[in-house]
Order: sequence, then structure tokens, then C-alpha cells
Amino acid sequence: MSAFEKPQIISHIQKGLNYTVFDCKWVPCSAKFVTMGNFARGTGVIQLYEIQHGDLKLLREIEKAKPIKCGTFGATSLQQRYLATGDFAGNLHIWNLEAPEIPVYSVKGHKEIINAIDGVGGLGIGEGAPEIVTGSRDGTVKVWDPRQKDDPVANMEPVQGENKRDCWTVAFGNAYNQEERVVCAGYDNGDIKLFDLRNMSLRWETNIKNGVCSLEFDRKDISMNKLVATSLEGKFHVFDMRTQHPTKGFASVSEKAHKSTVWQVRHLPQNRELFLTAGGAGSLHLWKYEYPIQRSKKDSEGVEMGVAGSVSLLQNVTLSTQPISSLDWSPDKRGLCVCSSFDQMVRVLIVTKLHKI
Repeated sequence: MSAFEKPQIISHIQKGLNYTVFDCKWVPCSAKFVTMGNFARGTGVIQLYEIQHGDLKLLREIEKAKPIKCGTFGATSLQQRYLATGDFAGNLHIWNLEAPEIPVYSVKGHKEIINAIDGVGGLGIGEGAPEIVTGSRDGTVKVWDPRQKDDPVANMEPVQGENKRDCWTVAFGNAYNQEERVVCAGYDNGDIKLFDLRNMSLRWETNIKNGVCSLEFDRKDISMNKLVATSLEGKFHVFDMRTQHPTKGFASVSEKAHKSTVWQVRHLPQNRELFLTAGGAGSLHLWKYEYPIQRSKKDSEGVEMGVAGSVSLLQNVTLSTQPISSLDWSPDKRGLCVCSSFDQMVRVLIVTKLHKI
């Protein structure tokens, strides 16, 4: 691929904020996005921005009692577009951004901070009930149905006597019909656990030796295909989730991506083989996954095992001197991306030439 054909990552708009921003998410079917974080005075904040004539217009600022760590639109309908958030006190709230004074759903979900959240069953993505998963420093991973008050529909916690580990990241997957659904969780000690929600069982676990910062399936609403896990030491791993070997698990390929922590991974909604990773040194890397000629083979005993593909770097750019803490592709406009960093900046990026890959 020549330099002229390569995708380019262009910083379109950047804006300084007066608070620490932890997460940002596009509002589906709009040119709007939300940012979430905390003011220096210790309160939480949600801001709603709209892109207008090449600039950002602040439409709404909502201040809440506790700092807000993470958010998702994944369990809402396209009509409502409610935002689910996890805060520093362990609360799960769902907000109507048109009338955000009182949450439409509220539960004290965890004893400690909710580090990560994901949603499925909304936005026309994935079959089955709308559900939200939260992962917390208290070591538990809980699944919530917003139509059901107070109690989680699933609670994955350490068995008695087992050390509780800080859960840093959660992701839904395999939601291709009404019954099937999995949650993948990553922990501070490098553990990755795959929970089968249909059978309420631990389907698979592995350890990547460094804290797992971010997990994402390439698609939530298909039979499990690929899972990317990023870690503290600058590495990421791509697991081929199609074939599970009874002892070896899933085949994977790993890549040293950044010189520092890989904070985030996000797959392009319009092409699941492309994904962005965000690094602790303020850089973004755009990757392409190539499948092997055959995705499975038989081991010496004739049992099917997966074959990992390869990844290639398409483009990289350094945006900041501080870690890029969150990243989200627009579901509606190919190549439009928003990211936040710990220099209290939010940036709207345009990644060009993606349709040619």
C-alpha cells in the first residue's frame, strides 16, 4: 500500500475541558457525543456536544454528586437513546439526556467504583433482551436488565477464598440469537474470563500476564468471531473465537503496539477487520487483521483447534503527551471518531480512505 493510499488520521476539532474526562460516546443517529468525567471539586459531569460547521457546540452540561467513570448507549432503543453510566461510588444510572435531573433507572450496583460498562440488545444491535454489564474494583461482574429493578440478572464474583481482582474491562458478545450471549471480563492481574450467560458458566479463561485494560469483540451481534485484549505493557492480543480447543482454548496472535499501556481498542463499525488502539503516550494506531488461509486445523489427536491470523499497522499518529483514555467510532459515519485524553482534551478525528481497504 503506497503512502497515498494509506488511511490518514486527521485531527478535525479539538477542545480543552475544565475537568478530567474518562469516557466519550457518540449519540446514535446524530452528530452529537457525550463526555463523562469529574470536576476538581469531586463531582461528576456529563456534557453533550454537537458538531456544527466544523466546531463543537456544548448543548448541555449535567453535574452529578459522584464522578462518572464510564457510559454506554448499547442497551437503549434508537428512539430513546438513554445513556447508562457507572460512577465512582458503584452506582449504575440510566439517564434521559433530554430530562437528566432524575435517572430513569438507578441501582447501587457495586461496593466500589464501576470501572467499565457495556450494553447489548439496544440500537437494533444483537438479539435478545436489553442488558447492561458492569465491572468493578470490588471484583464482581454484574449483568442488569433495565426492565428489572434492584437485582442483577447475573452476578459473576470470586468464589469464597479466592482473591478478588480489580475488574478493569467488560464486553458483550455472541448475541446472534434470542438465547446466546457471553460476557468477557478483563482483570488487573492479566486474567481474561469468558462467561456464558445462557448456561451461567465460565466457558474459558486465560492470563495474558499484564493487566487487561480493554476488551472488545469485533461484533457483538454475530457468532463469536474475534476478541481483542489490550494490556499494560504495550501489547495487544487478538483471539480467534470461532474454534475452542478443549485444552489449548482459542488461538491468538499478539503484537507490541505502543511503548506504553494500550488503554483502549475499538473496531470500526463498518469493517470488523479494522481497529484502533489508544496508547498511554497519547498515540493512536490503526490496525488491520488478516485471516489465515484456514482458520482451523486438527491437532495430533484429530481435535479441531483454531489458527490465528496476522495484524498489520496501517497508520499511527501522536495526538497528545498524555494517555488517550477513551475512544469511540461513530456508528453512522465511517471514519468519524471521538477520543479523550488526560490532558483534559476531547478530539474529533477523521480517518480517511477506509473504504479502500
